[in-house]
Amino acid sequence: MAEVAPKVVAIDLFCGAGGLSQGLQDAGVSVVAGVDLDPACRYPFESNIDAAFLEKDVHDVTSAHLSALWSGGAVRLLAGCAPCQPFSPYRRGVDMSGDQQWSLLAEFGRLARETRPELVTMENTPRIGSTAVFGDFVNDLRAAGYNVSWRSCHAPDYGLPQSRRRLVLLASLLGPIEMPDGPSCGGPHATVRDAIAHLPPIVSGGTDPDDPLHKSRALTEINLRRIRASRPGGTWEEWPEALRAPCHRKKSGSSFRNVYARMEWDRPAPTITTLAHNFGTGRFGHPEQDRPISLREAAILQGFPRAYRFVRPQDDVHFAHLGRLIGNAVPPPLAKAIGECVVAHVASNAPASARAEV
Repeated sequence: MAEVAPKVVAIDLFCGAGGLSQGLQDAGVSVVAGVDLDPACRYPFESNIDAAFLEKDVHDVTSAHLSALWSGGAVRLLAGCAPCQPFSPYRRGVDMSGDQQWSLLAEFGRLARETRPELVTMENTPRIGSTAVFGDFVNDLRAAGYNVSWRSCHAPDYGLPQSRRRLVLLASLLGPIEMPDGPSCGGPHATVRDAIAHLPPIVSGGTDPDDPLHKSRALTEINLRRIRASRPGGTWEEWPEALRAPCHRKKSGSSFRNVYARMEWDRPAPTITTLAHNFGTGRFGHPEQDRPISLREAAILQGFPRAYRFVRPQDDVHFAHLGRLIGNAVPPPLAKAIGECVVAHVASNAPASARAEV
């Protein structure tokens, strides 16, 4: 009879709207629970992932909480993306060393040491790799017997239609493990056209009647004139002088060329942030229609399935709320690649005693 590798069962710390869990499930990993202190994450996580949601601050999560969720006989995976705002390049030199979020990665490490799952994965901004808190996290895992590796991953190489780099760490008690190159390494990469060209057109401030998330923020009259003067891939430097904002005329603002700009159809999107629904905060203008990208378009460019549910059908759609959930999410295609790596690793390294026969 053929041997079958044991099932991989994951708990997702800092689960947010479920991007990491979605990708892990797409790879064949069973996600049994997500943990997040934000109550707004409960509906998208439970309705899409169909797993338990623990509304808790990770500081208050104990090994007993996690052990009660993992099933016996499975290979356990502790996964998560500690909030990365303190390490984000968008902080532009602001000292965040006093931010309480610095302690969240240490809490992740604490739970890994206390529960000793066979596998650990962590995704974050690449800048975290040079911090002391990350060095402590790695050293503690190694001291606990884990094989640890990490790399900066170019997300388009893994099928994401968005230019984004993320650090992926993998740790295993079963043997050495490394994140492989993506299947699209070297190109061609998925593009904005591939991702969103099929969506129905809407106007500035408009909503698709069949999809409340396909909703565009309304532009002021001056910003309508600005986007009409913008070409895909261009900058505000090409506008008539009368359309330029006061900040553009300052020396300090002259280098911010990727704001008030349109995306290009045949390239990956820029990094989708929590403000991707705002024309003025990045290259977030639709390539063709005179409006910012919609919330649904932002979610698809983050790699979420077209029908992913973020709010209850009867609830209002708020840009700031949904923009935060979408922009802070782990892109599911990258998470799927992590999950596939984990599943292959378990198939090759799981002890014979853990294998089933069919």
